[in-house]
Amino acid sequence: MNDTPKLLIYVSAVTPRINYTFRQICTYILGLDIKFTSKIEEFIAHDGVKISYGKQKLGSEFFIQSSGLLNEQGFSDIEVRVGKWGDVVCFFRTSKDSDIPFDIFAASFYMLSRYEEYLPHVKDEHGRFPSKESLAYKKDFITRPVVDIWAHKFKNILKERFDNLEFPEKQYSNRNILAVAEAYKYKKKGIVRSIGASIRDLFTFDISQFLERIEVLLYLKKDPYDIYEDLIKFSKQNNLYWYFLFQLSNYSVNSKNISYNKIKYHALIKSMGDYGKIGLLPGYEALSSFKTLKLEKNRWESIVNRPLEVCLSYFFDINLPNLYNNFDKLEIKEDHSMAFVDLPGFRAGTCRPFLFYDINFERISPLVIYPPAFNSFSFCNFSFFEVKTRLQQIKEEVKQVGGILSVVFQNSDFDGEQQKEKTLELINILNDHGEGY
Repeated sequence: MNDTPKLLIYVSAVTPRINYTFRQICTYILGLDIKFTSKIEEFIAHDGVKISYGKQKLGSEFFIQSSGLLNEQGFSDIEVRVGKWGDVVCFFRTSKDSDIPFDIFAASFYMLSRYEEYLPHVKDEHGRFPSKESLAYKKDFITRPVVDIWAHKFKNILKERFDNLEFPEKQYSNRNILAVAEAYKYKKKGIVRSIGASIRDLFTFDISQFLERIEVLLYLKKDPYDIYEDLIKFSKQNNLYWYFLFQLSNYSVNSKNISYNKIKYHALIKSMGDYGKIGLLPGYEALSSFKTLKLEKNRWESIVNRPLEVCLSYFFDINLPNLYNNFDKLEIKEDHSMAFVDLPGFRAGTCRPFLFYDINFERISPLVIYPPAFNSFSFCNFSFFEVKTRLQQIKEEVKQVGGILSVVFQNSDFDGEQQKEKTLELINILNDHGEGY
């Protein structure tokens, strides 16, 4: 027997956008079992919980006025005027007939689909959509999971209107992600590369790095990026679960990792699978080349001997919809790239997993996106105090909506005792409890 609360929704036609957005808000976030109808007679005769979504109200039912965005196809340069709904921003305002003062579903679709990233825009030097071009940055709501906040305010209004409607409570959890683009700083890189790098250190008068490199290569000191045993020990003590993502690219200007062929590297990747979930960190070239991405996926699967499920764009360059469509073609199930490289916050306005929607083809993809709120790339833009403060503020926002706080760290974040202590402090702030999601 299914005890999930049911909700009947009247719409004139069930478009892919309506199906996608209502299921994300009502089912995945609020836990409601929904059913659509386009038959007015069925809607009027229904004596359970019901709402209508359209241009005009049918009668005395709970009504949310549609802005029309979810009935359109493709994308156009629409004007988005941002207002307030209590203590949170909103857009796509509605008339007084609507029981909610804005089209919550159109606004949510706009954020989740990354509608604005399909529009013409000036890319940054790496070809990415710049964070400062986003509506969330311009209107100062990037650090709030607005889609989840809207959904919870919607839930409270529904509870007031329908006395017998109960919702399952969802608890805060977090995801710790370690991106390994360079498994070791000095060791395992071969004689030629090590000699070349040592000569470069001398020519640039970087004596401290030259000495550290020599100490590591002579086994007098542990490699600064070799933090795996220490991290596993710390995680066991604190009951933490990790996602480990490794790069398997060819050596290039953008990839300084050790060779993907090294047996020791294979052993490291497989050993991390004993302590968490492992996946692929596609290289820079793989983000724009399907052929290269497929090659790296095949390398990963030949090492691990099971299908690849999890990916993360190390450069947070998702170039919609191309990269996600390539993930689809290769049957990759999870992505952790939906973040801005230089800012903490919610690129898609949510702290929950959601399906990728391709606006070009009006298609709901099976690819599940887990959006990180923080990545350590962005830490260099702030002081440690600012990073801690922002992390605590965002964590409270996520806790209030029972969401998931994902943070991407790099093994280079543990380079040096002082930096290591700071990183572990941030990891401890994240983890109310040690449960993975």
